[in-house]
Amino acid sequence: MTNALLTLVIPIYNEEAVLPKVLPGFIDFCNKNQFNMVLVNDGSRDNSAKIIEQHVAKSSENVIVVSHKLNRGYGGALKSGIQASLTEYSIFIDADGQHRLQDVTNLFQKIRETDADMIIGSRKGQRGNWFRSIGKTLIRSIAKLLMDVPVYDINSGMKIFRTELGKKYLHLYPDTMSFSDIICLVFLSNRHRVLEEPIVVEERKGGKSTIGVMTAFQTVMEILNILTMFNPMKIFLTVSIILFIAGFGWGMKFFLNHLGISVGSSMLMIMSILVFLLGLIAEQLSAIRKNSK
Repeated sequence: MTNALLTLVIPIYNEEAVLPKVLPGFIDFCNKNQFNMVLVNDGSRDNSAKIIEQHVAKSSENVIVVSHKLNRGYGGALKSGIQASLTEYSIFIDADGQHRLQDVTNLFQKIRETDADMIIGSRKGQRGNWFRSIGKTLIRSIAKLLMDVPVYDINSGMKIFRTELGKKYLHLYPDTMSFSDIICLVFLSNRHRVLEEPIVVEERKGGKSTIGVMTAFQTVMEILNILTMFNPMKIFLTVSIILFIAGFGWGMKFFLNHLGISVGSSMLMIMSILVFLLGLIAEQLSAIRKNSK
């Protein structure tokens, strides 16, 4: 491998239609800029593996191919790519040709100029599929409601980051499509500097997207999982307060009407105390889990 500073991590799954169009450009770009590249064939069932082999055989030593026998998912492929990266910085780009190589250069310059830990390629203001836009907006809203998220496009697929930090939190990332959101939230939760820089996303040069409704559901569940790990009291305390207010309000109605103490009110207030205590336990477990790796 060369003494490069940046590695392009590219997950590939059944992309035989587009690889012949994009791989030569990727390889030429890395050679000209002295970048490394990790191609992760995530158990493709088409001819992606053969196409990768043909092109890599003609390239220089700065290309690593990681092959999964079975499909592990988008996040699983990127995790393998991070593990294989040997440079100071790594950047994710898609194999479908949507990400422009000039944006790779721009993000690389920005992360070095700003000394950031991660820079997200922001698609803010660009039009896309309305259905997916609604899902992305919902995910962003839930994430910002539950935790401090100072950036807009948390689910952008193009992110450049310090490889050392990416590897440090590898055990926290999911194998699913929600990986893009979660790696951003993990960096933010650990108080690393995360910035945004505009990029342009083009149309796919072939193939078919695998993002659907289940992706949004998985992402919301992973956000809750990350929040429970890093700031569990934000969930438990909120639920505890809601239960206490509901119980107190219900009990006051009976008390003011001289009807004694409501059993339902008492149960709600006891539940609020129990939830609060569970939150304290969750805080301790969170601290243990974060320090266990």
